[in-house]
Amino acid sequence: MDIADRISQVKGQLGEGVCLVAVSKTKPVAVIEEAYRAGQTVFGENKVQELVAKYGKLPSDIQWHLIGHLQTNKVKFIAPFIHLVQSVDSFRLLKTIDREGRKNNRKIRCLLQFYIAEEETKFGFDLAEATGMLASDEFRKLEFVEVCGVMGMATNTDREEQVRKEFRSLKEIFKRIKGEFFDKQESFAEISMGMSDDYRIAVEEGSTMVRIGSLIFGERRCELSSITNNQ
Repeated sequence: MDIADRISQVKGQLGEGVCLVAVSKTKPVAVIEEAYRAGQTVFGENKVQELVAKYGKLPSDIQWHLIGHLQTNKVKFIAPFIHLVQSVDSFRLLKTIDREGRKNNRKIRCLLQFYIAEEETKFGFDLAEATGMLASDEFRKLEFVEVCGVMGMATNTDREEQVRKEFRSLKEIFKRIKGEFFDKQESFAEISMGMSDDYRIAVEEGSTMVRIGSLIFGERRCELSSITNNQ
């Protein structure tokens, strides 16, 4: 089964209105081009350096999502073109994105990442932190970010009920924040949850956006020397 077939198979299981983000980290330009020719135009990258290198080599209508932890000092490199920052995990980062958006005269779309897993390796807000931020005068002064929803990663476990519970918790967070802070903002509509191992559960629990890599591109890491050389 080639990449086009895998994309078609995954999309066939998502249902209407669920966006497939093809996670292309570590994959060379040629492989991404193959997915693009199959009609996939939304790609997710974890690392800024790799994302910037690929952006310069691939079609301009690709929608790039930053899905990995983003350091504040790296925001300036993606601010001119990024379609969506999925991994906003602190107020400091959101303010930095706003500042870089102002410099580029563009409003940058963002998701708030929430910590919903039982693993200590995950980044993200808790509900109290997020509501405190959203209720603040400082947040209301931000003009060059558009918060469009939430993102989260479930625990890496085979226990389906735990994964389902964590996805449900993110859906409840979305509903609470939507009702309290974004009730009149139609663009606040995204719940990004679900990856290759758990995306079916995520879709059942209300995901609008899934981040899938290995099911499309395979497990094997590809060399990036041709992409990142001299970057």
